[in-house]
Amino acid sequence: MPELPEVEALAGFLGERLSGRAVERVYPLSVQVLKTYDPPLTSLEGRTLTGVARHGKFLDIATDDGTHLVVHLARAGWLRWSDKLPEAPPRPGKGPLALRLLLAEPAGSGFDLTEAGTHKRLAVYCVRDPAEVPGIARLGPDPLDAAFTLDVFAGLLAGERRQIKGVLRDQSVIAGVGNAYSDEVLHAARMSPFKIAATLDEEAVGALHEALRGTLRDAVERSRGLVAGELKAEKKTGLRVHGRTGQPCPVCGDTVREVSYRDSSLQYCPTCQTGGRPLADRRLSRLLK
Repeated sequence: MPELPEVEALAGFLGERLSGRAVERVYPLSVQVLKTYDPPLTSLEGRTLTGVARHGKFLDIATDDGTHLVVHLARAGWLRWSDKLPEAPPRPGKGPLALRLLLAEPAGSGFDLTEAGTHKRLAVYCVRDPAEVPGIARLGPDPLDAAFTLDVFAGLLAGERRQIKGVLRDQSVIAGVGNAYSDEVLHAARMSPFKIAATLDEEAVGALHEALRGTLRDAVERSRGLVAGELKAEKKTGLRVHGRTGQPCPVCGDTVREVSYRDSSLQYCPTCQTGGRPLADRRLSRLLK
């Protein structure tokens, strides 16, 4: 799933290519992808695009009349840029293509939104205000915002009786962090993913705040300037524990372990994060005694 660093890089990539350009056509090709109907997608046609922003994991493409095309790529969605899209209009079908946006100039340029797999969760909204998108309206603060201070972070964790892994992934608490970067942040902070957030002392909260901002800043810098097609590979090469079950931890050399859930998993290093003790591989598990 694209998370804050990848979406930030996509926003920069698209901003350079879309700003000042007019929309020729928008083709919605998936029944499930479009989540709004007023204003219609056709209202984008002929409009000039003025910029691209990020809200958590949402891409926000703005036009000169105040209409916004907002995209959430979900778990298996992606954006594919092309300087020369096929001349024939795309046809709805069972393939991965969900939406195509064609620019008026340069002729044939634009992007496709695609989604692999059978669980179709990619979402597109055409709105007058990004806050009309429910997922954006409920977002917590952005961890890379200057206003995201240690005191703000400590306040978010106070009273949280959930495991810290789940808190970091909750978009209504902190915007933009998903499964992969929560694993990376917790590894950098040397913290068990099963720690209860409210039990963290001042030192642990400070270490986690530093790890959160540092990990995301580093990932954004690695991704900056890359074309859309290179972002997935860059994300994988920069990960130290997530998706690396069975491989040696790059910090201590211990074997990276995994806890599996029904539809996801987390990865961690026992030596770095849990005092050398493995976590029980079952839902809502605790440290093995």
